Amino acid sequence: MAVGVRSELTDAFGRTARDLRVSLTDRCNLRCSYCMPPEGLPWLPTEEVLTDAEVGQVLRVAVEMLGVRRIRFTGGEPLLRPGLVGIVAHAATLRGEAGRPELALTTNGLGLDKKIGALADAGLDRLNVSLDSLDAGRYAQLTLRDRLPDVLTGLAAVDRRGIGPVKINAVIRRGVNEEDIVPLAEFCLARGYQLRFIEQMPLGPAHEWARSAMVTADEILGALQQRFTLSAAEEPRGAAPAQLWRVEPEGSIPGGVVGVIASVTRPFCGDCDRTRITADGQVRSCLFSRRETDLRAVLRGGGSDDDLAEAWVGAHRVKPRAHGIDEDGFLPPIRTMSAIGG
Repeated sequence: MAVGVRSELTDAFGRTARDLRVSLTDRCNLRCSYCMPPEGLPWLPTEEVLTDAEVGQVLRVAVEMLGVRRIRFTGGEPLLRPGLVGIVAHAATLRGEAGRPELALTTNGLGLDKKIGALADAGLDRLNVSLDSLDAGRYAQLTLRDRLPDVLTGLAAVDRRGIGPVKINAVIRRGVNEEDIVPLAEFCLARGYQLRFIEQMPLGPAHEWARSAMVTADEILGALQQRFTLSAAEEPRGAAPAQLWRVEPEGSIPGGVVGVIASVTRPFCGDCDRTRITADGQVRSCLFSRRETDLRAVLRGGGSDDDLAEAWVGAHRVKPRAHGIDEDGFLPPIRTMSAIGG
């Protein structure tokens, strides 16, 4: 690839990736049962994780050469990355053909109250906070940590700082937190948060997931409709993973929007515009892919920005048509969600 030539992350089905999810660490301070085993996982050795400078180079190539317009920092838990604020600040200086990229962070919220000021000053635009229950006992059951008050403290700090809209991600598990569906919606509507219910996906410990045990989008919507009056949002969904529903204001219930991400029962692969980089520098063109392309080797082998871009473009040319969960012979990815990055 000649110096200065721009390209795009376009696959054989005509989809172009504009949204980058970059994992900054595989480490996490929770043990969510749908994400990793109770004993945790063997963390990547520090020397295998991309350095801050290497992450910066990846971000620069993504924005300035490959047309990425949105960057979401993920993990593991990205707040555990020592250089997080500096990485966000660097990303905020980048300019592509569409201008400055939108910068978001997906977090479990632990310690967010201590870092939100610096992150906002660095240029962070949006936050997604994982919150599967408002009941302390069920939260501890799901995460194996008694940390619900810390998450709520972090959200309060975000509110004070004025960053928004805040999105809340909730995974509903059968027999565990189904009764949290309505309380979570009431909590988010009252505070102006954008709630996103997520169908549990086969991205956790081996043999943990079974479709028959998954709480489906239809079941979630059914529970919401018992409490709220819903209507399908009119705005085009585009490449967004969530199907949005408007909640009509009634009595003490403020209006608002809730979303359901039905990756399993209503896959949206045909509109996917995402590309992913793991903490150790591997490109994943699909969340469920078992194929990775090693950008770290290019970075540490003396490769140029053009070499990096060429490898990335090549990885996307072979992006699969769909995740294939409903197809015979589907195999989940070798890595769990915490090691991939959402």
